Amino acid sequence: MKSKAKRRLLLLMLLFALGIVFVISGYFGKYPIPFSAYIQALINFGQSDTPVNLQRIQTILLNIRWPRIILAVLIGAGISVSGATYQALFQNPMVSQDILGASQGAAFGAALGLFFNQAYEIIVLWSFLLGLTAVLLVLFLERLIRGHSKLNLILIGMIISSLFSSAVSFLKLIGDPTNTLPAITYWLMGSLSGIKPQDVYYAAPLLLIGMLPLLLLRWRLNVISLGNEEAASLGINIRLLRLIMITAATLVTAVAVSVSGMIGWVGLVVPHFARLLLGNNYRYTLPATALGGGIFLLLVDDCARLLTTSEIPIGILTSVIGAPVFLILIAQNSQPERS
Repeated sequence: MKSKAKRRLLLLMLLFALGIVFVISGYFGKYPIPFSAYIQALINFGQSDTPVNLQRIQTILLNIRWPRIILAVLIGAGISVSGATYQALFQNPMVSQDILGASQGAAFGAALGLFFNQAYEIIVLWSFLLGLTAVLLVLFLERLIRGHSKLNLILIGMIISSLFSSAVSFLKLIGDPTNTLPAITYWLMGSLSGIKPQDVYYAAPLLLIGMLPLLLLRWRLNVISLGNEEAASLGINIRLLRLIMITAATLVTAVAVSVSGMIGWVGLVVPHFARLLLGNNYRYTLPATALGGGIFLLLVDDCARLLTTSEIPIGILTSVIGAPVFLILIAQNSQPERS
């Protein structure tokens, strides 16, 4: 059992690592920048007598690299925290943030916008609204059935996800094979290549608003993980708490997919690493999950930008990395404990 001091030290180390990766990621890109000039540009931010060559670097950072880096961190943190929250709510380490159909609903919204050749802002809006609609539909059907069981909720989520996935496939089938089909396919692969400063203004506040209640109520996840009866005996309104957390996690997931497309495995793998580091106390595990998710997605995005001349969709890399890592984690957790 880790002490509070060790857990806090690990959180500080993760925060420091995130800061280092953030700074280093700003240096890498298609436009080559001398490292000394990059450091000087960082030091001279806000000064009126900054040389022209450093102003050019600062413009690149402000308009191209930092918006992408900021959203990579927030999206990675958001979907990781959402995945950990769903795992606690359903008491199942194998579920992720898209278990209730938010990702597939958001993907259908994006595909719909691309099918009708809408502007980028409208595509993001459609994606966000359809992601929320998918989860609201799941919650409505769960109340209609009146079973109020976690299994019913998961099964209904799978059904709704399948329906929205079929709708996306139908749009790909009838779409223009030269323009619409490639656009939808590329979006579904997940990418941060099209991030603009206005995306940060739209997505960052919503991602933070969605993560805030999850982080503030994280200690209650410890009680929920013990079971509904134990939580109810402590005076916790399970239905209200579950509704708040599902709504917040859905908001984060829908916003993330609406901006970056489908990015898988992050919300499934990162919470497992956080639990390995800090144990099952969500008071510490959830902040570690947020920091670890930001670091992981930022590093993967750096690889997506730098490995090839034509950028690799980030969703492909997260799957290539996440699937075998998750398999290793399952193998380690299934090993019998030594006496």
